[in-house]
Amino acid sequence: MRGKTINFFLIDGEPTKRIKCTLQNWTGIVYKIPRAMLDNCKDGTSDIVRHLKQTGIYFLLGEDSESGEKMIYIGQAVVRKNGEGLLCRIQEHKRNNKEKYWSEWNEVIVLTTQNNSFGPTEISYLENQFTSLAKESHRYIVKNGNEPNQGNITEEKESELSEYIDYAKMIIGVLGHVVFDPIVKDKEKRNADENTVVFTYKGKLKANGIITDEGFALLKGSELNPTISKSAHSFTIKARKSYGNLIDENYRTTEDILFSSPSAAAGFVGGCSLSGNVMWVTADGKTPKDF
Repeated sequence: MRGKTINFFLIDGEPTKRIKCTLQNWTGIVYKIPRAMLDNCKDGTSDIVRHLKQTGIYFLLGEDSESGEKMIYIGQAVVRKNGEGLLCRIQEHKRNNKEKYWSEWNEVIVLTTQNNSFGPTEISYLENQFTSLAKESHRYIVKNGNEPNQGNITEEKESELSEYIDYAKMIIGVLGHVVFDPIVKDKEKRNADENTVVFTYKGKLKANGIITDEGFALLKGSELNPTISKSAHSFTIKARKSYGNLIDENYRTTEDILFSSPSAAAGFVGGCSLSGNVMWVTADGKTPKDF
């Protein structure tokens, strides 16, 4: 993939406040807005006020109140008869304290276009695709209750929207939310990549992992020790609880799981405090520190 130049405009002059994101030769536009600053987007003649009256997709982002994991809600908004669109719909979430995730999100990312070219069919497709990608990646807890309808689109439109999704994912990742990309490449792509080194867990448990750009990934199908020792690090105890839905009845992982270090992954597998540079080894005897 070739390099890309992304343009960031700090609307309020600070990186923690509202940010406008564009890409050269791309009609899409992305805004990152803190929840506390939504009211600042109501009035005026600025681009953000105009764009938030359009049709588009939005992501509510925060942390799950029970597990502490990152959460996301994915929604869509169309222009209403009163001329309001995205901002009006997002403000409804802000006021609706009956929603289970009402207090959990603290910022919103908005996707639209420079010329308000999205119609109902396009945003239904985008909402469906982004929801599916978020669920498949297992990076964030997806708060959507129902699966959005994909809608019927032509092959040409699907190709166009797929490109839009790729660019949007790139910008959202740069903004600090790698939500939609899988933790590791699928097995077929890993096998074809000469740079992929697979580590095996030393001991009776059959577990494998690889080093990624983000840390150390425990691969799907790895066996775990059913017992957690008293000496286990608090992180291991918390991780076993957080990823409980990714462990089957035989204590095997059902998806790839990302950890910050080989030691964190080793502790998760063994159920106790372990050194990743001791417990993970390649077929030729190398450990993570050799890489």
